[in-house]
Amino acid sequence: MILWDLRFDSKLVQLPIEHCQSLPAALFSQNDRDEILGKPNRPIRQPEGKTNMTTKLLLLPFALLFAAHNPLRGEMIYDITATDIDNETRKLEEFAGKLLLIVNVASKCGFTGQYENLESLYQKYKDEGLVVLGFPCNQFGGQEPGTSEDIKSFCSLNYGVTFPMFEKIDVNGPNQHPLYSFLSGENSPFQGRVKWNFSKFLVGRDGKILARFGSMTNPESSKITKAIEAAL
Repeated sequence: MILWDLRFDSKLVQLPIEHCQSLPAALFSQNDRDEILGKPNRPIRQPEGKTNMTTKLLLLPFALLFAAHNPLRGEMIYDITATDIDNETRKLEEFAGKLLLIVNVASKCGFTGQYENLESLYQKYKDEGLVVLGFPCNQFGGQEPGTSEDIKSFCSLNYGVTFPMFEKIDVNGPNQHPLYSFLSGENSPFQGRVKWNFSKFLVGRDGKILARFGSMTNPESSKITKAIEAAL
């Protein structure tokens, strides 16, 4: 979880960044909200009176409770859990603050060679904050029939994959994984069924979906690298 440090009247307050987005406007002014979110471009304001800020501190727990349970906040990618290739449950919250390229992969597809490009892309930008996440899927032509152990061995031996890999999931249909409900569901800016293996979603450091790329768009194409560099 990303925490923002904020001082009011010499008191340190740590706010989860996803909660700050929905702090009630009646309680915090726009300047307060921008200060919490770290936005630097608003005019510097004069310090507020001690009583006013102390009152806000007292009300802050109620504001955070409202933000956490606000139905308008919607699901965030960091609320989702997934099982990795080693059968370990992982919260996607661990990738908060990273730029994510999420790909549904397969071992027996005409686009399987993109594993090499994905690994190259990961190595090039990982120190700047990019993480590639691979999610095997067998929904397209039965092209990912193996077990997690089979998939892990295939990726390691043939393409030297080091980016995080997860267990096989459904990206469409009644058993669609919650991650793909988030990425392609009705509330997504890039909604619509995943059409084939190696479709790609770019998710920003703030957890918002930035772009969607089809199977035929190579991970190292200028279209994707420019989008990555702009978001890093």
